Amino acid sequence: MDNPYEGIQEWVQQLPEIVQPLGVAVAGTVPYFEGEGAVAMGILLGINPIVAAIAAMVGNFLSMLAAVLISSRVREKVVASRGGKDQFADAESVATSSRRAKGQRRLQGWLSRFGLPGASILAPLALPTQLTGAFFAASGVEKERVVFWQAIAILLWTGGVAVLSTGLVGLLGW
Repeated sequence: MDNPYEGIQEWVQQLPEIVQPLGVAVAGTVPYFEGEGAVAMGILLGINPIVAAIAAMVGNFLSMLAAVLISSRVREKVVASRGGKDQFADAESVATSSRRAKGQRRLQGWLSRFGLPGASILAPLALPTQLTGAFFAASGVEKERVVFWQAIAILLWTGGVAVLSTGLVGLLGW
């Protein structure tokens, strides 16, 4: 089977070596594309799979970290403005809120059922890590724990897609 990506692969290979992983890292910052999409794209375009995986993880992690820090800070200000009363502490009221989007309700259910580790690892099935990290931090989970478990999820999902993409590209001979 002919490689339909040969032209773009040749173009990417002509770019300076530092630009290639930077492009993958930038792609990893995009919600819904994230590390998984960025690493697959990088490998498909002929970038070394390990370099592509690290770049995709770094880009995804940095954007998730920014989202968590911002939402945590906003939450602190909201709680402080209400005199320290934390209306988000009752997980049941958050889970049953009719204004929550379907993905957020699913995420809150996973958080209640599996705890932060399980919810973080399952979360990419519902929402991007940037949004889930922000949601967890805004819900009152300690930002350090959120960042740790979201980083584990990024590592697992991006690493898994990197392995699958490398195998697929090798199998197809691209």
